[in-house]
Amino acid sequence: MEAQNFKNHTKLVKGFHGLLFIAIVALLIGAVNNLVRTSSDNLYLASLVVLIAVIFLIMAWFVRSFPLRAQDRAIKAEENLRYYVMTGKLFPKELKVSQIIALRFASDDEFLPLVEKAVKENLTNKEIKRLIKNWRPDYYRV
Repeated sequence: MEAQNFKNHTKLVKGFHGLLFIAIVALLIGAVNNLVRTSSDNLYLASLVVLIAVIFLIMAWFVRSFPLRAQDRAIKAEENLRYYVMTGKLFPKELKVSQIIALRFASDDEFLPLVEKAVKENLTNKEIKRLIKNWRPDYYRV
């Protein structure tokens, strides 16, 4: 497996992020086109097809966001434990979840200084990731 870094740490699944999204958008466009061109006899059926396309779009969004939210909670707990082991204290309350998720990539040597810097300068997750020199990979992110 290729060494993980800032440039290659994101994970895109072609079938989900590409094919499924394009298929749902095509369905939605086709359904709306069908609704606009349909006769009054088929208006109800055409409306249902548009509704189905919208439902698929919403479902695809939640199918992706729910597991990510659960994984973010697990990462927050893991990194809070890591911080506690290193300092004997819990994470500072000022840290946002997005910052904690970015900090998980920091090596142990960089972790504590980056936590302080993230709190002090209110760094974004991208800024934190860019500051990491010794990347700690996460190959299990969904």
